[in-house]
Amino acid sequence: MYIPKYTINNKILKNIGVIEAGREIITNAPLVPAWEKKFREEAIVRTVHHGTHIEGNELNRTEAEKVIKGEDVVGRARDIQEILNYRNVLKFLESIEESDKKITEEVIKKIHLLTTDNILDPQKTGKYRNTQVVVKNSITGEITFRPPPAVEVPYQIEDFVSWLSSLGKDDIHPVLKAGIIHHEVVRIHPFVDGNGRVARSIATLSLFLDNYDIKKFFYLEEYYDRDAERYYDALKSAESGDLTDWLAYFTEGLAIELSRIKEKIQKLSIDIHLKEKLGGKQVFLNDRQIQVIEYIQKMGYIQNSVFQDLFPKISEDTVLRDLHDLMKKGIIKKEGKTKAARYILRA
Repeated sequence: MYIPKYTINNKILKNIGVIEAGREIITNAPLVPAWEKKFREEAIVRTVHHGTHIEGNELNRTEAEKVIKGEDVVGRARDIQEILNYRNVLKFLESIEESDKKITEEVIKKIHLLTTDNILDPQKTGKYRNTQVVVKNSITGEITFRPPPAVEVPYQIEDFVSWLSSLGKDDIHPVLKAGIIHHEVVRIHPFVDGNGRVARSIATLSLFLDNYDIKKFFYLEEYYDRDAERYYDALKSAESGDLTDWLAYFTEGLAIELSRIKEKIQKLSIDIHLKEKLGGKQVFLNDRQIQVIEYIQKMGYIQNSVFQDLFPKISEDTVLRDLHDLMKKGIIKKEGKTKAARYILRA
């Protein structure tokens, strides 16, 4: 049976510590529920854009977001299809999570089918390769490694899935398991194309299934795409069979990503003790109230004179009701009594 080889060194331990700390704050921070939709939408766009860009997709982030929203974009048909496919994969991951299923060969094949729909020949989508392939760095074109012969693919995938199924809940940290999955799928390279996206998707699914979704605010694709050379070098570092360096790289990515989200949430939360002040209750805000807080954080205060610019189709009375609700919740306070009064964040 497949048994991964690695050593948990100080770098990995440090990264796991940062990840756990970030996860705790993100999960329990005040105001998080009010921002969940926004954070998740941002995570989806970044995941889809960077997850395809690293493979050569030419659409920029704005164009990718338009495709996701169903808007028209001028670009290569394949690029547009890749964006649509990756979004469908993310929806599938959520459906697997909700149905409490496991990672099986059928799930892996389905992810590939969705990833390559209308891109590969239908005879090759969701089916293991029957030819020899090589893995190339999409940036330099250099051959990074040669996957096992096609005849071995079904047996190696079966062996790997059996190992996953044999794991107990506490046998391995969820982040390490996700990193191992990512590398092993890339190593086996079970399909003729789309293996990188499949590997990243299955690793993400593993985190979801281990209750490590962290509200689905995170994405690792930008980490890989930002320095693709390092990404490929990290994968190549495990050619000897020792995954230590790869896992150090993988855990570093999640540590960086969760730290970024943690800092953003702490900033948006205004006061990390607000939840305690409100009797342990998290704060729920509407979209306008979120915009108000963003504006105050940027400018320092907000006044009636900017209501029309911020909310051109909303009456001043409606905005004032939102502000009064924020004051009632102890989030902002009013300075002055005339129309020149200012609303600021409560210290």
